[in-house]
Amino acid sequence: MDRDLALSLVRVTEIAAIASARYMGRGDKIGADQAAVDGMRAAFSLVNTKGKVVIGEGELDEAPMLYIGEEIGRGMNVEADIAVDPLDGTTLVAKGLPNAMSVIAMAPKGCLLKAPDTYMKKIAVGPKAKGVINIDASVEENLLAVAKALNKDISDLTVTIQDRERHKGLIEEVRRIGARIKLFGEGDVASAIATCFDDTGVDIMMNIGGAPEGVIAAAAIKCLGGDFQGKLTPMSKEEVKRCEKLGWTDERLNQHMSIDDLARSDDIFFAATGISDGDLLKGVVYFGDNRARTHSVVMRSKTGTIRFIEAYHRLDKNQILRELLRKYS
Repeated sequence: MDRDLALSLVRVTEIAAIASARYMGRGDKIGADQAAVDGMRAAFSLVNTKGKVVIGEGELDEAPMLYIGEEIGRGMNVEADIAVDPLDGTTLVAKGLPNAMSVIAMAPKGCLLKAPDTYMKKIAVGPKAKGVINIDASVEENLLAVAKALNKDISDLTVTIQDRERHKGLIEEVRRIGARIKLFGEGDVASAIATCFDDTGVDIMMNIGGAPEGVIAAAAIKCLGGDFQGKLTPMSKEEVKRCEKLGWTDERLNQHMSIDDLARSDDIFFAATGISDGDLLKGVVYFGDNRARTHSVVMRSKTGTIRFIEAYHRLDKNQILRELLRKYS
């Protein structure tokens, strides 16, 4: 894929983030998500590579969300798999909380797992602990292996876990072992990526969260040289039926999926723009005179390049933003 695609994708997440950030703290998570979706769809009309959404907001009958199977971009042929989360952390924006962001992953056609909308058991680490985790091993075995790889005492190891009732047993086990815990409410893409940056203080993520977000996180972590494993974990009969509809039999549901199973290509692009301040990215800031600042990261697995981009935008000079912000003011 064209290396210039990286900057095209970050322009898409910038527009989605600026549109959604207007809803910060306003208690309207649906409005925030819709603004991000509209911004992302409009911005994709300027991207020269055409692709098909394999991880999106829902099915065709749930439009106007970016639905699974939708073709976006303005290229001639469907050349890429696209995974999108226009707003990772809808409740975070609605409540004015940290770590909301807009994200995109793109890979050659057929290389991103078409994950059903169900839960996934996940484990993620950064480059220094690559190859030592095993989702089928016990919590203690994984924590001891990561601590050894990082040359840390177990009491200095930090595990990030989503603050949900389903993780009560996991949290108790991590506490028994003696590791530190950093809980998060939403945004498990951001939390998984945080394991790959030393200054976040996060060493390992252990979680049960959305499978679509798991694919996006795996794509990002592959760009960063870390490691990710997953296993589909449907929690209701409806989710099991959803899996079966996409060909996930009981045998496949028990499959241990490596990072290469989730994101097979060695040429993956990932872009994210912060909506609210977080561990990795700063949020959108609006200034007077129709100006705004964004903070983004864009990565490519083929080259290992990681770019952090601080951009200043003239909102009245960008036609897409001008129309979106008038609509959502």
